[in-house]
Amino acid sequence: MKKKNFKGNLLEFDFARIRTFSVQDRKNLVTRKNILIPKKYRTPVENSLVLSQNPEFEELAERIRQAKRKHRPIIWSLGGHVIKAGLSRYLIELMKSGFVQHLAGNGAVSIHDFELAYLGGTSEDVTSALEDGSFGMWEETGRWMNQAIRNGWLKRSQRLGYGESLAVYIDKHPKRFPYRDISVLYQGYQCGIPVTFHIALGTDIIHQHPNVDFSALGGTAGIDFKKYCESVTQLEGGVFLNFGSAVIGPEVFLKALSIARNLGFKVKKFTTANFDLLDLGNYRTINGHNIYHYYYRPWKNIVSRPVSLGGKGFHFSIDHKVSIPLLYQKLITPT
Repeated sequence: MKKKNFKGNLLEFDFARIRTFSVQDRKNLVTRKNILIPKKYRTPVENSLVLSQNPEFEELAERIRQAKRKHRPIIWSLGGHVIKAGLSRYLIELMKSGFVQHLAGNGAVSIHDFELAYLGGTSEDVTSALEDGSFGMWEETGRWMNQAIRNGWLKRSQRLGYGESLAVYIDKHPKRFPYRDISVLYQGYQCGIPVTFHIALGTDIIHQHPNVDFSALGGTAGIDFKKYCESVTQLEGGVFLNFGSAVIGPEVFLKALSIARNLGFKVKKFTTANFDLLDLGNYRTINGHNIYHYYYRPWKNIVSRPVSLGGKGFHFSIDHKVSIPLLYQKLITPT
C-alpha cells in the first residue's frame, strides 16, 4: 500500500476556499430584546425558594461583600450561555459597582458578546446550519474578529491581548457597533477592568474563517493568560466565581493558581464558587474515584482542590437567569 503524503493532503484544507455568508441573512435565536434589564426583570421562581434550597448563598454573598470592602479581587469566569441568557447588563452593572475586578470567558463568550455589539443578535440554529455546512460561516463575525485580533497581535508590545484587541477595534469603529452599550468586553474596557478570553484552537466559529490567523489567536490569548495569572496572584482574601464554564474556565484557573504559587505569591485563603445546572448532591463528601461527580472539572478545579490550604469552595445548582440576578440583588440592592 502506498503511504499517503500527509503534507500533500493539507492542500485539501486550504481555508481560502471556505465559503462564508452574510450574517444579515441569519435568524438569531437571541436578540438585544432578550437582554434583561436589572431592577425590571423578575426571576421565574421566588427568591425565597431558591435561598431555602441553597442555604449557603447568603454566606457567599457576604464573602463577596467582604472582599469588596477589603479591596480584594473578585474574578468572574463565564461560559457562553451567560451571554445568551441575556445577562450582559447585570455583569456591566456589577463591574461598574466594583463587584468585578477581572472578567474571563471562553471563546464563545467573546463571539456572542461581539455579535450583540454590532448586530444586536447572536446564536444560530446549529442543527440545520450544520447539515449544509453553513454553521459558523458568518462573514462579518469571522472577518472583523480575526482582523481585530490580528491588529492587536501586530501591536503585541502594547500587551493588548485577545479581549482588549476586540475592545479597541469596537472603539475605533463606533458606527459599526451601535449596540456596544450591552457589550461586556467593551464596557469592561471602558471601566478599566481586564476582560480576557481563553481559547482552544478549533473550538470557535471564527477559527473556520478564511482570514483566520492562528498565530495571532494563540499569541493574543497567551497575553490574556498572563493578565489572568496576574489577577490570580492577588486572590488572597478574594473571590473566584465560575458561571457555566465546564472545561476551559476550571482548567485555566487551576494552571494560573499553580503559577501564582510557584512564583511565591501568597494565595491560600480565598473563596471559590461554581454555578451550573448539574446537581452534585452533597458535594462536600465527594472523595472517591468511583463517584462520577469526581470527574466533573469545576468540582475538582474550582470547588475542591484550590481551597485545600484554608479557603472555602461552594457549588450551586441554579439557572444563570436566577443566580446572577439574585446575586445582583444581594450585592447592589440589599434589603
